[in-house]
This record gives sequence, structure tokens and C-alpha cells, in this order.
Amino acid sequence: MRDKIKRTPAQWIELLAKKELPAITSIAGMLDKFSNDDTSSIPKLSKAILHDQALSSCVLKVVNNSHRVSMRKVTTVSRASIVLGIQSVKNICLTSKILDGLLQSHNLGPEVHHRLTMLMANAFYAGLLAKMMVPDHADDTKEEVYLAAMLYHIGETSFWSTGSDIAELLIKEVDLPPDKFQKYCAVECGVDFIDLSIGLAKTWNLGELLIKSLDQPESRTIEMQTISLANQLSAAIASPPKTKAEFDLILKKISKIMKIEVRFLKERIEQTRELAIELLSSYGASVLEKHIKALPKASHFSEQSLQVSTHAPSQEKALLTAVGALTKLTRGGKNINDFLTFTLRHGAHILGFDRCSFWMLSSDKRNIESRTSYDNNGRAESFHCLISLCDSVNILSHVVEMDSTVLVNDYRDPKWCNYVTAEIEKLIAGGAVCIAPVKIDNKVIGVISAQILTKPKKINEDNYSQFCFLIEHLNMCLSIISHQK
Repeated sequence: MRDKIKRTPAQWIELLAKKELPAITSIAGMLDKFSNDDTSSIPKLSKAILHDQALSSCVLKVVNNSHRVSMRKVTTVSRASIVLGIQSVKNICLTSKILDGLLQSHNLGPEVHHRLTMLMANAFYAGLLAKMMVPDHADDTKEEVYLAAMLYHIGETSFWSTGSDIAELLIKEVDLPPDKFQKYCAVECGVDFIDLSIGLAKTWNLGELLIKSLDQPESRTIEMQTISLANQLSAAIASPPKTKAEFDLILKKISKIMKIEVRFLKERIEQTRELAIELLSSYGASVLEKHIKALPKASHFSEQSLQVSTHAPSQEKALLTAVGALTKLTRGGKNINDFLTFTLRHGAHILGFDRCSFWMLSSDKRNIESRTSYDNNGRAESFHCLISLCDSVNILSHVVEMDSTVLVNDYRDPKWCNYVTAEIEKLIAGGAVCIAPVKIDNKVIGVISAQILTKPKKINEDNYSQFCFLIEHLNMCLSIISHQK
């Protein structure tokens, strides 16, 4: 299967530019015809934009949301070009088509959808942060820096938008360290994401600064440093590094370039975050707003989490005790039900889930049925539900088919739109659920779901991670006893 979907870099670039994202290719070609420094281009560009009603509407919304625009409302694209400059308007058009094109992707699994939208939001935020970092540069340079920073990871972002089989395979390893994940993806799909970005940038003629920043990252010009640091900062805000010191180092480097104190830099970053959220609404990409996060606090860094866990180890200790008990069961127990019952009871009680249920997969894999359930007091529940896996795609069928775990804190999130049927909506009942496959020798026999039934409450990442750890250990135990005579 992998051999069939592995492609050369040139094949990937052609696939993305011509088949997957033709609208971006088209708009990039159209905008390239108009010179950035030729005022005679303004009426011609305005006329070209007016042929696309959605695009012209977007330009006016973005321009009127710009902090540079006076109180007088801009009502024409030509006026927008005069107020902001032709290069700024061209960037608005390209940004609009890129956001729209990527968000139109279909048949994406929830994990792939999450990574795509996260990368898109990070990229957009990075572009605005880069522009913020060069306040004294010429307007044209600011626009070049914005575009280069925003499109720095366009290769990877475009890749996830394809909804290809290889994307669904690769996303399973997304928890690897970032460098290792990038190398793994490059080996499996046949192209390095940086090379893919360079190829698309050249195909779409997106500017020398972007291509140079990708092709010659060792360059130490202010513009190149800004592009790199803006992307580092955006990614670190979205997913804080292990230590606060790592994050503070990024801030110090930026404050040195801008020649301002870190405390003033933080204020500018917050202002840029507010602008990013406003502009995403203007671009019709409000779905990305949730990924534009505030600066992380001390508790968001994993080193702080480790310190907290040393003071409050009770839940972790209880979980390790349960894992040890499961291991002991393998020495003499052979009844699968004993292992399932133990896991459901202790999982619900230790991790505070309102209900933990085992769902058995039918022999023909057409249905899945809840067989055993326990509440957070370790008491058995009379919960019964039968859900079809063949009538339509849903969250349970996704877990079984992809052999992957999921966490659903809000079933109305767009990434679940293709996976929430009426049955699933009734099952979740406005609460939250995490689901993991139950396997014997890597063969899925069913799933275990853990639910929060109270609407305001969510399942935090720690509890989800511990739930996954418990089910992984259960699967190992079930595989061991299946070989015992």
C-alpha cells in the first residue's frame, strides 16, 4: 500500500499544485502579473479581483479590519490598494485563497483535520507576528516578511489537506518528537516537507524571500531571523516546550531584534493575537481562532507538570497499582472478561469517568455493541447500545478501522462533522468521551469508551493519556494470555 502511494518530490508538487489546490495555483498566477511598485497596476488588479465576488468581499472586510485604516470605511478594492498598497492587497488575496482552499479539504480523519487547522492557524499567526517584529521596515518589506513567515510550512500544511491514505498512516506517529516526526514523514511519503515548501513556492512564484528562507536558513539577515523566530514563537505558543527557559529564550531573541524589553514585547504579542482573531473572522476562517492561543503560563510547561505530580501522586500511583494488578492476572487468569471488568472498574474510578464501557465488535464487523459498563464508584451499570459500523462512517467505526484512540470534548467541533451521526450524538449526550481499541495480537475485537456525562466538564489531556496507557497495557495482557496453554 505504501509503495503505491509513495511519490517523488516532483510528483507531490504537481499533485498539490494542479489537482489538490488548483485555486491557489490560479490566484498565484493571476497576482504575479501585477507589479508591486507600479501604480498603473491598481485599476487592472482591482478589475481582476472584482470578477471574484467572494474575494473582493474578503479584501474589503480585511482592509476595514486593519488597524492602519482610518475611521472612514473603504468601499472599493482600488481604494484598498491605495490605502494599504498593492502588495498588501495581493497578500490578502493570496491568504484568502490559501485559507479557503485548505479548509475546503474533504474526507479528512479527525486527527489529520486537527493537525491541518493547527498548522494553518500557526502559519497565519506567524505571518502577523513576523510583520509585528519589523515595525520600522518599509511597508513592502513588511509584506514580504509576512508572506514568507506565513508560508514557511506550506509544504506540510498542503500535504495534510490531501486526505490521502498516507496522511492517515503518518498521523498515528504525530506524538513523536517534532524532528523525528518530520524525518519519519519524509521517509514514508518520499519527500521532505521543506523541499515540498520550496517546490510549491517556486511553482506559485511566492517571492525570493520565502524561497531563500527555506533554501538558505543559515542566513543571518534580520528578515530571515524574523521569519524563523515568528514561526518558532507561533509553534511554542500553540504547544509550549518542555521548559519555560526554552520559551523565554525565543522571547529574548525577538526582544533583541526589536530592541524592546520582554514585557513590552508580550504586550505587542497579545495585540497581534487579538488582530489575528479579528482577521480570521474577516477571512471566513473562524474555525482557526481556537488555535490562536494566549502566551503560555508557568503551568503549561511540562517541567511544571512534573513538579505538580511529585506533590500529588495519588492518581498516578493508583493507576500504576492497577497496571501491576493487571500484570499479575496474566500469571493465572485466562478469562478475558476478568481483564475487561477489572480495567473498566478501575479506569472509571481512578480517572474519574462517569462511565466506562466495553463494546464488542460483531463477527462480521458490521455492528458494535456495549456489553459491560461501570460508573466512577466501580458499580456495574445496565447500559446497552448497538451501533452500526456499515451504514455510515462514525467515531466508533473510525477507531476500529484506523486502530487509533480519539478524544472528543466537543462533538460540534468541525473536525468531527463527518463522524457524528444521530446515534453518536445521543451516546455523547453533550458530554465528552475518549475511545480506544481493544486488541489481541493487534487484532481489534472491540473498543473501550470512557465518558463524562456532565455537560460543562471536559476530559483533560492527562486523564486521556492515562486512559490510553491503561488500555495499551490491557491489550498487552490480553495478547499474553491468548498464547498461554
